[in-house]
Amino acid sequence: MTAPLLDIRDLRLGVAINRSTHHPLLKGVSFQIMPGEAYGLVGESGSGKSVTSLAVMGLLKKPLAIAGGEILFKGQNLLALPKREMRRLRGNRIAMIFQEPMTALNPLSTVGRQIAEMFVLHQSKSWGEAEKLAVEALGNVRVPNPDRRAKNYPHQMSGGLRQRVMIAMALACDPDLLIADEPTTALDVTVQAEVLRLIKELCAARGTAVLFISHDLGVIASVCQRVGVMYSGCLVEENETRLLFADPKHDYTRGLLGALPRLGSRSEHGRQRLVDIDSIIADRSKLTETRFIAPRGPEGSQP
Repeated sequence: MTAPLLDIRDLRLGVAINRSTHHPLLKGVSFQIMPGEAYGLVGESGSGKSVTSLAVMGLLKKPLAIAGGEILFKGQNLLALPKREMRRLRGNRIAMIFQEPMTALNPLSTVGRQIAEMFVLHQSKSWGEAEKLAVEALGNVRVPNPDRRAKNYPHQMSGGLRQRVMIAMALACDPDLLIADEPTTALDVTVQAEVLRLIKELCAARGTAVLFISHDLGVIASVCQRVGVMYSGCLVEENETRLLFADPKHDYTRGLLGALPRLGSRSEHGRQRLVDIDSIIADRSKLTETRFIAPRGPEGSQP
């Protein structure tokens, strides 16, 4: 049986308020990603999706702190690695596309040089050779006139082109795992479809596994083979994409699907309100083993 590429086991993470107080954000998150698989992590803002990805990348900053669990990458516990070893993996074997390229890219450096840096750091290429590879990488993500565009600064490019630069940078060293944290949020629908297709095609051609993070179920359905649903720091449901959409088991998953507009539903069923999930991001201390969704209180009240 093939071993998982990424195996997150009982990951617990929180905010260290002081030496004796720890406020939990993730409580026992566990899932696996197989080699070459596209796995989707979905949930509303604040559910713990992005902080899970930052834990995998080793990019957590104080006061965030790991409270327990393991993150196994090819059988190696990333949480036990020295910082030097983690830097060798990050960007090389594990790469990430961030949500907003304008803040992720360096505004004082050309995009070609930023991509070239990946080859210099992780493959020990000379700068001259690395810059040629950077132009080739831009061509691979279908940036027009890559020779000229490599000399551009981030502010000289459109949002769609900047996101293609981020994809080129992330895939430069042919990583085993690509983490895509809401990579299409700031893009219009047409550009979003192009970027999704690009990520899907490039990763399939290279055999790269993908952890795709989104609050958009439509995006997840078009890209991922399996889906995990997060709510308030817990993974409340996990299934194959087709089965999860056809037969959701958890109340929260059913609420997410019910809140999704469907083309032609008005002509078929008449005018109907979208489902309003009767919940808020809850205080974990007030949830039980059987009730993961906290009831919505009166306007202005706290859970």
